[in-house]
Amino acid sequence: MIKNLQIKEPTLLLDREKVLRNIKRMSEKAKKSGVIFRPHFKTHQSKKIGSWFRDFLIDKITVSSLNMALYFSEDNWQDITVAFPVNLREIEKINYLSSKITLNLLVESVESVRFLKSELKNPVNIFIKIDTGYKRTGVFPQNIDIIDKILEETQKSDLLEFKRFLTHAGHTYKAKSVKEIKEIYKETVRILRELKSRYIKDFPDLILSIGDTPSCSVVENFEGVDEVRPGNFVFYDVQQLELGVCNSDDIAVCMACPVVAKHKDRKEVVIYGGAVHFSKDYAVDKKGNIKYGYLAEFDGEKWDMKDKCCYLKSLSQEHGILKTCDYHFERLKIGDIVFILPAHSCLTANLMKSYMTLEGILIKD
Repeated sequence: MIKNLQIKEPTLLLDREKVLRNIKRMSEKAKKSGVIFRPHFKTHQSKKIGSWFRDFLIDKITVSSLNMALYFSEDNWQDITVAFPVNLREIEKINYLSSKITLNLLVESVESVRFLKSELKNPVNIFIKIDTGYKRTGVFPQNIDIIDKILEETQKSDLLEFKRFLTHAGHTYKAKSVKEIKEIYKETVRILRELKSRYIKDFPDLILSIGDTPSCSVVENFEGVDEVRPGNFVFYDVQQLELGVCNSDDIAVCMACPVVAKHKDRKEVVIYGGAVHFSKDYAVDKKGNIKYGYLAEFDGEKWDMKDKCCYLKSLSQEHGILKTCDYHFERLKIGDIVFILPAHSCLTANLMKSYMTLEGILIKD
């Protein structure tokens, strides 16, 4: 059990039982739907936490960089998708990794494929990134000529093999309701299935892969796709809470931060915990208010968010400003530890780079 006196500075707490529960729920849903479960490890970035997935017979993973792929390959993950457009300047890493593992790379241009074709030393699987509405990266599905040219170049190489169409429907994070998230999912599947019907004759083993946590959390059956790649679900956070795709009890990480000042005229509490700890990603509540986190209560064994009246309203580099109600303002004292559910657990975890479990065990790797 963690005691407040053990915490001296901003610390990211982790509830292992919640993590395991979240993994179990998503893996069982994928199994029930008959799809490949390839979780995204960019959220936790930890070999130790990654090892917990193996208890659910998961052997394929997603990462967001080649460096992350190198890190997890050291822990004997043998089938890794780098869900980021291939960076040609890292060809040496690509060649090294592809000599050790099954490496899956994302492409969305003929230029990338041509470069790989000329520089690769080992077999690599190619996934074509499709933009189904997020408008970040990927080929628009109507640009059939680009897709055809990518496939044509791929087939000219003995080391490149086209495996799947892959998308990230990140616009679900801007949805106003669970119903809208489900509608985005339905449209995403429709777009991908149209592409599959066009190319399935030439590529009979073609796979359709989707990956956003909001969709994967609210859709009960992944009918129509072949693979899911959610990442944030392992921890969840306030963004997911405000979207309505999880409950506060599903959030498996919590920032513990010392109180350093109080301002009675504003009913604000200053904490040691700023943008360098939380990041400046935020959630937006139903009224349009920006929240960087919510105050939770912690008894040493579990945390609980009973209401939303106290929230992290602003962040600078080291400072966090907690807007409070009367009760919590009087209760909190300078030197106390407050417990904040973060707006975006992925970036918070990336910044903190370690976890303290509720058993008091420090996870650094």
